[in-house]
Parts: sequence; structure tokens; C-alpha cells
Amino acid sequence: MESRPKKLLDQVRDTIRLKHYSYRTEQSYVAWIRRYILFHNKRHPKEMGHAEIEAFLTSLAVDGQVSASTQNQALSALLFLYRYVLQQELEGPLDAVRAKRSRYLPTVLSKDEVQMVLQQVSGVPGLVLKVLYGSGLRLTEGLHLRIKDVDFAQHQIVVRDAKGHESRVTMLPISLIEPLQVHLQQVRQLHERDLNQGYGSVYLPFALERKYPNADRAWIWQFVFPSFSRSRDPRGEVVRRHHLHESGVQRSLKSAVQAARIAKRVGCHTLRHSFATHLS
Repeated sequence: MESRPKKLLDQVRDTIRLKHYSYRTEQSYVAWIRRYILFHNKRHPKEMGHAEIEAFLTSLAVDGQVSASTQNQALSALLFLYRYVLQQELEGPLDAVRAKRSRYLPTVLSKDEVQMVLQQVSGVPGLVLKVLYGSGLRLTEGLHLRIKDVDFAQHQIVVRDAKGHESRVTMLPISLIEPLQVHLQQVRQLHERDLNQGYGSVYLPFALERKYPNADRAWIWQFVFPSFSRSRDPRGEVVRRHHLHESGVQRSLKSAVQAARIAKRVGCHTLRHSFATHLS
């Protein structure tokens, strides 16, 4: 009996994983491709092309009033679909109405304001925020840190596969060394409990899990800021301890800003902008 061909969105997922894109990108691309298909009354993308893509992108800008970055994300998803899944090249430029880019200056906190905010957050979320500010990391970069990425001897942090799939080295402030070391002692105890209970596995990037079968349980590959609970890997059946979710840190920062009575639009990326400003 012949096996049924995979559904289009499953083909998209397989191709994304083959190219080692992040799970977040996978979710985003699948959602945009599904939305594109529904917009055109469930027509198969093979039957569509330039005109349909332009109509969809124009609708996002005109009717949906999305931001330029959101429209570009949708375009990237569709280009991925046609180029890598359907293997159809789209010849010529796309003539869609483009969303307007927002023009606003990023929020920068003074050194005193940063200290006021950080004093309002305790525990692991507080330590995460201090690392973001002290090392100039994006939130995802901070949460993706592995044990091996923190070099206490050299006072530096290695940020791997950052935006643009490039790695870089940044500073680790002396003031964060002791709090991080105390935190990692607790993380190690948590990891050892997981191992004793038959768990302790962590997601490994690219094909490392196949190349090094036992590396997923090694201490150096564990996340610096692991989740408080184990969960099933969305790309498989393995129960693992992932890193902290972004939303928890974001909520903690929001509460801290309100408690500090700072009347500015502040997000985790604000700490990165403030780091760069105070460093100059």
C-alpha cells in the first residue's frame, strides 16, 4: 500500500528543520503560510504566484495595518515556501503596497533608572535582567545561554548563533560573577536530580544530538537559566527541561518598571540600548 504524500504544512516543517531554523521561526512561517492559503480560499500555493502574493501582502498593509517588520516576516515565509518547499523561483520584483516603517527613538534609561528597576526584581528573573543589562544581550540570547558559554576566568560570555546566525563575545561584569556562580550551583543540583530521575536531557542545536549521543545530558550543554519544570519537546517525544520562557521575564520587568514609577516605555531590549549608551 502506497503511503500518502505529506501535507504541505508538514513539508514546510520538515524543510525548516532540515535547515536548522529555530522552533519560533517554524511556528511563524507555518502560521503565515496557512494564513496565505486561507486568504485565497484554500487554493494550493502551486496554483498561485506573484499576483496572489502581492494581493496578500497588500492586504496586510492596507487592511491589517501591520508594521513593516511583520509584513517582511510574512514575505520571508512565502519566499521560503516557494523557493525551498515547492522549488519554484519567483521571477521579478513583488509590487505590493509596503507597510510604513515606524520611526521612533529607542528608549534609554539612565544609570539611576536602571538601578531603580533592577532593585525591584529578585530571584532568577532579576538575575536574567542583570545579565541582559550588564552584557548587552537580547532576551533570547540571555535565555539561550549554555553553561559552556559563560567564561568566569576571562570575564566574558560567548553569544552563539545570535541574530544573523553569527557568534560574538561580550563582557561579563565582575559584579555578576558571584551571583551567577551561586545560581549555577543550584542549577547543577537541579540537573543532577533530573539525571537521577531518568531525565536531564536538553535540546542540542543542529545535528549534535546524533553526532554525540550522550551530549544532551552533559553539564556543559545545560541552559544557564533552565525552566522550573520539565516539558515535552514540541519537535519530538522527549521530555526535557528547556530554558525559561520569555514571558515570565517580561512580566517581571513590567512589574519592576511600574514599582519604580518610571514613566517610559520599557522592554527587555531597553536594557540592551541602555548598556550600549552607558558603555560609550
